[in-house]
Amino acid sequence: MKIIKLFSLTVILLLGPKLISQEFKLGKVSIAELEQKVHPKDSSAVAAVLYKKGISRMEFDQNDGFYMMTDVETRIKIYKKEGYEWANQQVWYYNTTNLKERVFFSDAITYNLVNGKIEKTKLKSDGTFDEVISKYKGQKKITMPNVKEGSVIEFRYTVRCPSDRIIRDWDFQTSIPVNYSEFKVAYPEYYVFKPMQKGYIFPKIATLKNPRTITINSKERSGGRVSQTEFSSDNIDYLETEVTYVAQDFPALKDENFVNNIDNYTSSVQYELSMTRFPNRPMKEYSTDWSSVVKTIYEYDDFGPELNKTGYFEEDLKKILSGLNTPEEKIWAILNHVKSNVKWNSYVGYGCDNGVKKAYKEKTGNIADINLMLTAMLRYSGLTANPVLVSTRSNGIALFPNRTAFNYVIAAVETPNGYILLDASEKFSIPNVLPLRVLNWSGRLIRKDGSSEEINLMPEKTSADNVFMNYSIDGTGKITGKTRRQCMDYNAMITRSNIESLKEEEYLEKLENQNNKIEISEYSKTNEKDILLPIIETYSFTGNNLCELIGDKIYVSPMLFFTNDKNPFKQETREYPVDFSYPFADKYNITIKIPEGFAVETLPTPAALSMEDNLGAFKFNIAANGDTLQLSILHQINEAIVSAEKYEMLKEYYKTMIAKETEKIVLKRI
Repeated sequence: MKIIKLFSLTVILLLGPKLISQEFKLGKVSIAELEQKVHPKDSSAVAAVLYKKGISRMEFDQNDGFYMMTDVETRIKIYKKEGYEWANQQVWYYNTTNLKERVFFSDAITYNLVNGKIEKTKLKSDGTFDEVISKYKGQKKITMPNVKEGSVIEFRYTVRCPSDRIIRDWDFQTSIPVNYSEFKVAYPEYYVFKPMQKGYIFPKIATLKNPRTITINSKERSGGRVSQTEFSSDNIDYLETEVTYVAQDFPALKDENFVNNIDNYTSSVQYELSMTRFPNRPMKEYSTDWSSVVKTIYEYDDFGPELNKTGYFEEDLKKILSGLNTPEEKIWAILNHVKSNVKWNSYVGYGCDNGVKKAYKEKTGNIADINLMLTAMLRYSGLTANPVLVSTRSNGIALFPNRTAFNYVIAAVETPNGYILLDASEKFSIPNVLPLRVLNWSGRLIRKDGSSEEINLMPEKTSADNVFMNYSIDGTGKITGKTRRQCMDYNAMITRSNIESLKEEEYLEKLENQNNKIEISEYSKTNEKDILLPIIETYSFTGNNLCELIGDKIYVSPMLFFTNDKNPFKQETREYPVDFSYPFADKYNITIKIPEGFAVETLPTPAALSMEDNLGAFKFNIAANGDTLQLSILHQINEAIVSAEKYEMLKEYYKTMIAKETEKIVLKRI
């Protein structure tokens, strides 16, 4: 799967032709732009980026040294009401003790065509907001005024970053078409940045070397009988590297079913500082591979040292571990202890917020507080345990080596049979069944000696969902039956979370509505709290609209409300892998009693389908015995992630499966 295109600085400099950037200026909105009713290349577009131009240039301040300024100007066309959300814009910024960025919006205007003339509405101060995202980030937001179908909005923003190491990422694609996107990066010869691109389509690139000069002013007081202040200035000449990216007519990035995070496939460029080489100073290298990245993270005060703290839990753990001998017993006891005593405060991060000791005392903490504490306890018990750095699904796949690629940490215990992965932040998680937010390709395990290893996070064990159902049909088409559903592993974790999130009455109402408005009675659940066992739900149901009566015949889909009736894969082709999160096997054993006075006229024929490379299988068997029908179905997918190359095969598999499941049993009055 080709989603990454890496360009070394050397290769970029060899790209010869200079790009001719188009002239766009804020305030020059045309009547033609306002009159346009639909996007010329995507009639379904609710809005479009007419142009977006940005430059990140390193500036020099005599007191602070080099720092990064980013200026962006954007013009957006709104075609439909569904595109009004594009009137809300936000720009995030770092807001920590050591790194405080500042964001300024300006020149924000909405344009409308009124009686053939252009009407302007400027953004007022009450349309600008500041929000806290986390303890590390904030965001500046604007809401554009007077937005209608046909409006054009434009705005400018500036980000002042005091650091000379950070260049902002730039996306050339978004969920609406982008007519023109241009991004320039400019920095002195003293810095070597590594550019990295991802996506399936790429902008054109050109590089220039520009002469620049820094003027440094100084003053000095002379001694002697008459004190004087002497002023002087020195000029320092250097070369600036300027890289320009131009993207034209990039299509909207359409989200599809079973995509873990569409941003992983967005055409974009990122920059990572790899080296500084100032005159008369030693050359300094920065993180350029995963080994150096994780070693750096391990040495952070809020990471590695936290793993060495044990005094705060030792007495408690001695009691808990008393009489336990096997690794499995110790792992389960420690995992339960942390889950029961420290609640997750919903903040992610691989660095501790409060520190493990304080989190243990106050019984709350972020992900690092909880899972570094878990790792330390596992080590204390004699197990070989290490932290694993992870990027959550919402954060995107960690494609390139850099310290911001990760935003989460879990624990791993090494055993003769492989690694056991653990996360104590999720109430219903068990060993090797992690929260879904963590299932994002791979993580990076770090050992005490600084060595690291890539860890596959995607489950390989199949999660079963076994349904046993029997029902009877009466002569009026009313169906009465019982269902017993047994869910294991990931299916069990999801089911337990769904049950806990609602009161039982609300949960059952939701279940009834999802299942063709059936009426549920005699509901019970087993192993709700014993999460190492499968969770079992049992209920009786009745339904008056589960089959059709036409003349003297009854038509019924044998799987009733468990029928898969829509193919989630509708695209002709697909560029992204299909992400099921985990392998699964759905099994159904169904017994059907037909009404008196009716006989079977038509039954679906048995079917069996297997995909290549053991990707999955579908089996459908049905048999009649007097007034009873017996049905068994298996739908199994054996890979958590299916490559785009197998999309056509997967699409045809689902098409065949759905066609078979939606075939009707036909009963005829005799």
